[in-house]
Amino acid sequence: MSNLLLIITIIISLLLQEQTVKSELVVHNVSDILNLRINRELTSSCNLFQGQWVIDPSFPLYQSSNCPFIDPEFDCIKYGRPDKEYLRYAWKPDSCNLPRFDGMDFLNRWRGKKIMFVGDSLSLNMWESLACMLHASVPNATTTFTRKEAISSMTFQDYGVTLFLYRTPYLVDIVREKIGRVLKLDSIEQGDAWKGMDMLIFNSWHWWTHKGKSQGWDYMQEGTKVSKDMDRLMAFYKGLTTWARWVDQNVDASKTKVFFQGISPTHYMGKDWDSSTKNCNYEQVPLSGSTYPAGLPASTVVVNKVLSRIKTQVYLIDITLLSQLRKDAHPSAYSGQHPGNDCSHWCLPGLPDTWNQLLYASLVM
Repeated sequence: MSNLLLIITIIISLLLQEQTVKSELVVHNVSDILNLRINRELTSSCNLFQGQWVIDPSFPLYQSSNCPFIDPEFDCIKYGRPDKEYLRYAWKPDSCNLPRFDGMDFLNRWRGKKIMFVGDSLSLNMWESLACMLHASVPNATTTFTRKEAISSMTFQDYGVTLFLYRTPYLVDIVREKIGRVLKLDSIEQGDAWKGMDMLIFNSWHWWTHKGKSQGWDYMQEGTKVSKDMDRLMAFYKGLTTWARWVDQNVDASKTKVFFQGISPTHYMGKDWDSSTKNCNYEQVPLSGSTYPAGLPASTVVVNKVLSRIKTQVYLIDITLLSQLRKDAHPSAYSGQHPGNDCSHWCLPGLPDTWNQLLYASLVM
């Protein structure tokens, strides 16, 4: 309960800074927050996202050496990770069973369809994971793979299934103008590339927090108001609200399934799991149990609030807690040419395979 009250305090303090959206973000009581977690495809007796990690001898679902789609920064085995136990963990919900991923069934269900992941490098992580899982299920299927800066694709030609990736860290537009790179909090012109898909899986959050040299914009703009910066959680709320409006105006839910990938956590602060280290390096086992010491990040409240008000049916793949427990699943120092310890992304095979299991479960349950 204390974590919920802390989140409420954070949100209310942000509202005091931004009166124009006060009516949109006010959370009146604790029960309101509890009701924000949206997962409409599940019955009340089955919460796939509350559980614990257990050893499963049948894991991993594929070998990195057999998958041609993995980027070097995710191929931890190739770059010398010595421990292998992290590959054996499976997610076990408390209240029901998670269906085992069946790649051939997935391809048959989505035969002739187009699936697009839209977001940042965490979308890339999940996109490559799904490609590897499907490839392992039909290793002799003919595939084509196209890699471009904005839109990449891989097609399983025997089934007519294409997996697209559209790289956009904020979902809203960034426009280069005379003053520099402007993040348009109320504009999604790039969304034209997302139309006509049979499934859309969106993701955004990590890049909203970047500052200094890693920041992707110079100014933010909403309407005619241009600002050098603003509270990042508030900016995320504004941008995600624009995304929700785009979905309502451009997606026909009878033809397109829409998912939000959820908030993927980082593990740069060892104190969050009572570790003696300051990052994920050398971590080899998940946290036991079903709770995370630091609680859920405030960004999950923003996501849930926006999803609770969207008119189109959007399914939340609520990956935050189960991913928080996997402090062992990052590439850390075994990420190719990636500088430093990578405690943001995830090894493949690894945790993103579970995200795709959850995606599959939402389609078959």
